[in-house]
Amino acid sequence: MKDIFSKIRDTFSSKEVIEDSSDYVEIDTNANRSPAAKIIVRPFFIEDFADIKPILDALREGTTIALINIRPLKEKDIIELKRAVSKLKKTCDAIEGDIAGFGEDWIVVTPNFAQIHRSVQVAPVSSEAEYS
Repeated sequence: MKDIFSKIRDTFSSKEVIEDSSDYVEIDTNANRSPAAKIIVRPFFIEDFADIKPILDALREGTTIALINIRPLKEKDIIELKRAVSKLKKTCDAIEGDIAGFGEDWIVVTPNFAQIHRSVQVAPVSSEAEYS
């Protein structure tokens, strides 16, 4: 009976206990940390269309917010850039995430648990509308 309870306790124990031949017990403090539970904000650079594969893989894992610098590909080949952005949009739709431009050279892509804030821009009133 004692063995059954000790096996259950060991199974549900969240900390790993390492016993040494000395008179103290060492506890592993990193045992509770789960790397999959953390959100990672990760920068990427696209210099070629093939560079989007690691970005797509990271987004599909569901814990990465991607900050993507598109300037190198933008300066190199605008058609490849459009193709890469289209692929990012399709993947973003598939994971129910969000995608937005951030300045002229950056794109932000988030998984489904995050949303990108978009400020509402008020169009300037033209002088013709004021006087008619």
